Amino acid sequence: MSDNDHDLADAQRRHWQDTYTAHPGMYGEQPSAPAVHAASVFRAAGAGDVLELGAGHGRDALYFARQGFTVQATDFSATGLEQLQEAARAQDVDQRVTTAVHDVRDPLPLPDASVDAVFAHMLLCMALSSKEIHTLVGEIGRVLRPGGTFVYTVRHTGDAHFGSGSAHGDDIYEHGGFAVHFFPRGLVDALAEGWTLNEVHAFEEGDLPRRLWRVTQSLSG
Repeated sequence: MSDNDHDLADAQRRHWQDTYTAHPGMYGEQPSAPAVHAASVFRAAGAGDVLELGAGHGRDALYFARQGFTVQATDFSATGLEQLQEAARAQDVDQRVTTAVHDVRDPLPLPDASVDAVFAHMLLCMALSSKEIHTLVGEIGRVLRPGGTFVYTVRHTGDAHFGSGSAHGDDIYEHGGFAVHFFPRGLVDALAEGWTLNEVHAFEEGDLPRRLWRVTQSLSG
């Protein structure tokens, strides 16, 4: 990682910490639509445990737990995870939820073939380089059991914010303090090499609206 990449990563970490502190539960209590879809995919695949990357304050992790999954939730914001833990206790699902502060630029803190499913809503399109994203997906493949499923969402190059704001290179643009790596379709296909690419579903979210892909891919059993 270059010095500029380190600076951007550190700035993003501080920005998310400050954001979660200033706006507790900023995304509300209802799960995202991708999480609702992922739960049905995971259940159909026979998954029992889910790893969520970039869980934030936990609206999706808590939904998975309420659906009966055992959930491991990670985020680089300790503040967000503290809010998640408090909500898990309030919803009486804390026995099914564990949390860990973790930066996805580092190896995942899990053994090989130790989880059934992985979920990441807009985590891969944070301020990560293409190389870092490839490394992360390799780590996800390492921790998934054979036949495991990975569902992720990313903003793509058809989004209204792509190409505007502060450019950081590698299709990363910053708006309002949040840096986003906008995915071209070729990156989605490259990340699926060695996997079965089950679905690339286009959808919209929010007021702009943000334009995203929901990607489902699985390891061979």
